[in-house]
Amino acid sequence: MNDARLPDRAGQVDGPPGLVRLEVGSAAKPEYACVPRAVPSTNLTEQFMALTDRVKQILSWYASENPGTQTNLVRLLNHGALTGTGKMVILPVDQGFEHGPVRSFAPNPEAYDPDYHYQLAIDSGCNAYAAPLGSLEASAVKFAGQIPLILKLNNSDTLAKVEPHSAITATVEDALRLGCVGIGYTIYPGSSGRNRMYEDLREITLEAKRKGLVVVVWAYPRGTGLSKAGETGIDVCAYAATISAQLGAHIIKVKPPTAHIEQDAAKKLYEQQNIPIATLSERIRHVVQATFGGKRIVIFSGGESKSIDDVLADVSELAKGGSFGSIMGRNAFQRPRDEALKLLAGVMKIYKDTP
Repeated sequence: MNDARLPDRAGQVDGPPGLVRLEVGSAAKPEYACVPRAVPSTNLTEQFMALTDRVKQILSWYASENPGTQTNLVRLLNHGALTGTGKMVILPVDQGFEHGPVRSFAPNPEAYDPDYHYQLAIDSGCNAYAAPLGSLEASAVKFAGQIPLILKLNNSDTLAKVEPHSAITATVEDALRLGCVGIGYTIYPGSSGRNRMYEDLREITLEAKRKGLVVVVWAYPRGTGLSKAGETGIDVCAYAATISAQLGAHIIKVKPPTAHIEQDAAKKLYEQQNIPIATLSERIRHVVQATFGGKRIVIFSGGESKSIDDVLADVSELAKGGSFGSIMGRNAFQRPRDEALKLLAGVMKIYKDTP
C-alpha cells in the first residue's frame, strides 16, 4: 500500500481497539486498519477462569452437549461488554445477500467494506459477529481472534417472488476453517417448504454439534400458511421459538411479537388462561417461556431502522421481559459509525442494568 499514513493515535494502547482510516493517495477509497489495543475480554485465560453463576446456570441447560460446544458457548457469553451477564448483543450482517447491497449499505457507504462490520462489532463490545461466507472470508485473517464469529449457512434473495426458501450457501467445514464459534440457519415456519428446512437443519445441527459448534436458528414465520399480521403474532412467534428449540438450537432469534393471535384454537386458550400479552415485555416473557420454560437462549431482532430513542425504548421492554439479548443489524450498521457505537452502548447498558 503506497503512501499509507496512520494517525498518531495508532500507537496508543489504552482503551478498546479503534478503527483507523488509512489515507492512500488523494482520491482513493478509504481503507481500514485494526489498531491493536488492550482488550481484557479477549484474554481466553481470563474468560474461562471467570465463569459467573449466571453463565454456569445457562451452561447447565446444555449439559448434554460436548465440551467443544460448551466452550464455544462460554466464548460467546464471556466476550465483550456483557461478559458474564448471561446476555448478548450480536451484530448480524446478512442483509447484503438478503435485501441487496443498495438497500443495505447505501445509507452508510462505509458499510460496503466487510472490514467495517468486523471493526464495529469489536469496538462496540458485541458478543459476536454473524455473516455469510464471503463477508467472513474477506476479513477473517485480518481480525482473527478478536471477535467470536457465526457463519450464516443459508441465505435467500429478493429477486424472485416465490415462497421463502433459503439456499445452503456454506458448510460446517467452512465454519471450522474460519474459526467460528457457531453456525446460523434460517427457518420459515408457515411456508410450504418448512419441512424440508427442518430436515436440512436436523442434518446440519447433527454435524455442527459433533464438531463442537453452537447452533443459532433464525426463526422467521412467513409463507402462504400465515397472514402478514400473523408473521409476528404472539402465538406464531412463540410456536416458532418452540420449533427451533425442538430442532436442537442453542440460541434462537425471533422478531419481537405483536399482540395479534393468528390461530383461532390458540386464541381460545390465551383468553381462557388469561395469558398476559398486552405489553411487549409480557409477550417477550411468553416467547422465552415457550423454549423449555426459559431454558434456551432467546434473542430478538432489531427490525426496520428506527430512531435511537425508539430502539432503546424497545430494548428496554425486551430486557424487562427476560430477553437474553438483541441481534441488531440495520439499526446499527446503517448509521454513521459514531451513532452506531452510541446506540450499541445504550443497548448493552440496558441489558447490563436489567436483572
